[in-house]
Amino acid sequence: MTTEYAWVYFEDKMEVVKDKVLEIQEFYNWTLSFSDKRVADWPLMNGISPTLALSGLYLLIVWLGPVLMQSRKPFTFKWILVIYNIILIALNFHISTELFFASRAANYSYVCQSVTYSNDPNEIRIAKAIWWFYISKLFEMLDTVFFILRKKNGQITFLHVYHHVTMFPIWWIGTKWVAGGQSFLGAMLNSIVHILMYSYYGLSAIGPSVQPYLWWKKYLTMIQLVQFVFGMCHAVQSLLRGCKFPVWMHWALIFYGGSLLLLFLNFYHKSYSEKKHRSSKKEAVNSNGVPHNDDASHNIISSSPSSRNTILRRRSLHPDNHQ
Repeated sequence: MTTEYAWVYFEDKMEVVKDKVLEIQEFYNWTLSFSDKRVADWPLMNGISPTLALSGLYLLIVWLGPVLMQSRKPFTFKWILVIYNIILIALNFHISTELFFASRAANYSYVCQSVTYSNDPNEIRIAKAIWWFYISKLFEMLDTVFFILRKKNGQITFLHVYHHVTMFPIWWIGTKWVAGGQSFLGAMLNSIVHILMYSYYGLSAIGPSVQPYLWWKKYLTMIQLVQFVFGMCHAVQSLLRGCKFPVWMHWALIFYGGSLLLLFLNFYHKSYSEKKHRSSKKEAVNSNGVPHNDDASHNIISSSPSSRNTILRRRSLHPDNHQ
């Protein structure tokens, strides 16, 4: 009887799941009815399944890759990495220049711009550039693959994986429904930032000879933070103006930008603020291991060897020194 009850309960739950899946499918089919018909036949744009499958494959590689590499020697990809970064620099340069010149030719507004879905040559150029921006997010997943093969697992943080695995499907949605209008601005600015970012990565891949010239990593992170703040503020002002651009896209930009802003702020704090604080504390310790600002004990230690031994003995017994 218990087995029969469990089976009935399982079947009921499966029916609920099946109903939810059907509801999602119906909603998805409904949204396709007002998607951008211009991009429907472009590669990977027929449906979201290939994009979700590739994103799932990425997560599988993130999980399985380090396990498979555990007993293997790390690969060295010096010039492959340089070439890879040059390709991404060129791709982002193409995207940003296409969006800039085509939007200027189409008289786009940088404050509020609706999507026209027309076959005007400049509108098609913008749509194609946004599609290439979406495709670039697939190429950029190779960042993680190279980290895994080089056994740089410390670089594969939650921020790193979250950013790569979400940008690809989000920009599939952006390309499928809003391949134009205000979408151009976020894609253009992000491509410009990525030109700088992959320039940094390309130079660092060359090796120690260029390390003295890579002092600007901190400022690159600052630029990324400014980009997120600008994108969120732009979406907010557009909402307040009642701009004829999909409201759901505005809110998506605000919430997603906010999540990246928080994660990047956390990264900045750990990478620069905490590191600077640790550096300052280290510099404040003299050759005897005593902080410079501990003037009283420093003077006593300097004045008498016996006093120094007494203080060091007391410090060794202090509970804080045995954590």
